Amino acid sequence: MFKAIKIIVVLALIGTIGFLAFAWTVNRVYVPVNYSLLLRYKGPLIFGDRNTAQPGHFAKEGEIGILANLRGPGRHFYCPIWWERTVVPDQIIKPGEVAVVRSMLGNDLPEGQYLVDGDLGKTQFKGILRKVFGPGRYRVNPYAYEFNVIQTVKERVGGQIKHSGWVHIPTGYVGVVTNLASNPLTGAQAGIQDQVLPPGIYPINTKEQQVDIIEIGYRVASVAVEKDIDRQGHVRLDEAGEPMIKNVKSGINFPSNDGFDIHMDYTAIWGVMPVAAPDIIRTFGNVSAVQDKVVLPQIESICRNNGSSHAAVDLLVGEDRQKFQNEVAKAFETVLEEKHISLLYGLVRHIYIPREVREPIQNAFVADELKLTRDQEQLTAREEALLKEAEQKVQLEREKIRAETEKMVAAAIADGHKTVGETHAQTGKLVAEIDRKVAELQAQATVVIGQANAESEKLSAEARAQKFKLAVAAFGTPEAYNRWIFASNLPEHVKLKLIYAGEGTFWTDLKEFAPAVMGKMIKDKK
Repeated sequence: MFKAIKIIVVLALIGTIGFLAFAWTVNRVYVPVNYSLLLRYKGPLIFGDRNTAQPGHFAKEGEIGILANLRGPGRHFYCPIWWERTVVPDQIIKPGEVAVVRSMLGNDLPEGQYLVDGDLGKTQFKGILRKVFGPGRYRVNPYAYEFNVIQTVKERVGGQIKHSGWVHIPTGYVGVVTNLASNPLTGAQAGIQDQVLPPGIYPINTKEQQVDIIEIGYRVASVAVEKDIDRQGHVRLDEAGEPMIKNVKSGINFPSNDGFDIHMDYTAIWGVMPVAAPDIIRTFGNVSAVQDKVVLPQIESICRNNGSSHAAVDLLVGEDRQKFQNEVAKAFETVLEEKHISLLYGLVRHIYIPREVREPIQNAFVADELKLTRDQEQLTAREEALLKEAEQKVQLEREKIRAETEKMVAAAIADGHKTVGETHAQTGKLVAEIDRKVAELQAQATVVIGQANAESEKLSAEARAQKFKLAVAAFGTPEAYNRWIFASNLPEHVKLKLIYAGEGTFWTDLKEFAPAVMGKMIKDKK
């Protein structure tokens, strides 16, 4: 029994080791970074139902076919007997690139549609995804989605270049979008859209949209006469200083209403604003066509029509020339506004008048200018005379002011001296008065001081008398006081001892006095 158990344990251990070895050698699949594992279920080997996935769709749980979910980097264990294992790279979109993706699984789109709405892994139909994918890394099942990586796509349609893919709209430009198909989610219809794209970078699906990049702002368009140039590159001038025309068919030319051939230069500053860019693309295709088909032809047409209604002399000088300028500018602005084109300036730069018309007018102008010059010279001489007269008046007034100033200075000095004398006398008077008051105060002080000294002596005497009086009273009798004074003035080596002896006490106190006297005498002898 024990031997059988031992055999079973050994077999189980061998089986476990074999299973692990089989799993780590046969079943194990390593998926590196930036890769994914695509799995296809082959079905049961012997037992079980062999259900196949619906064509054009991923396999569901237990169905034979490719699974929708990819496995990421790392170790995975799938037996190759039941699973087909494929390591596929991730899709990498670099900066400056976009990816247009085609869905290869799902239902068929309705008739007339070819764009699929939705994101990766969430689409229901076959076809090209409406959404484009910009730079980044995407884990995509290659069985379901096909990536087409593109950069900037330029396609010439007519005279305009259409952009798609990685579209960069620089500053000073806008993008006019053309939808190649309708979008049921946003309601946008196919065709040129009214909303423009401002400057920036946009990923554009080549199968859904195209972008016309339009420069906005103002441009200059000129129609000018070709002038005659000499070898040094200078414009030739006639005797009157006017430029000479080399090609009479250049520029704007028209007959005046009095039959003279007129040539003219005209410059227009016109432009396209962002709001008008879609209409420009719809109507003309591009901006260059606007200048070639509208601006330049309208300049010539309007200038000819309005210029032919004026006489040649009216186009040279005077209010009629300004009127002609205003008429042309207004008519030109009206035509451009109808076509959604902005006009900043419309300027008649130069009008070439025939010499036979120009010279008499110029000579008349020269005569008028000479007359005006003579009149101005006379006015100048008159003004110079008035200036000299004014200068003399100024000099006279200057002298008057100087004399008046000297007079006022002398009067001021005299008043100053007078004021000084009066001030000095008044000061002396005040000083004398002060000295008198000081003397009176000093006399009063002397009297007060004398009275104070006398009073002081009086008080001192009274104090001494009072002192003696108190001293006498203290000793009882004047004789006692005198004796005390006498004793106080004795030399220091003389010792005086007072012994009180009242009536009938002398003999009583003598017994104390005698030893003291005798002792003193003996001591003195020694």
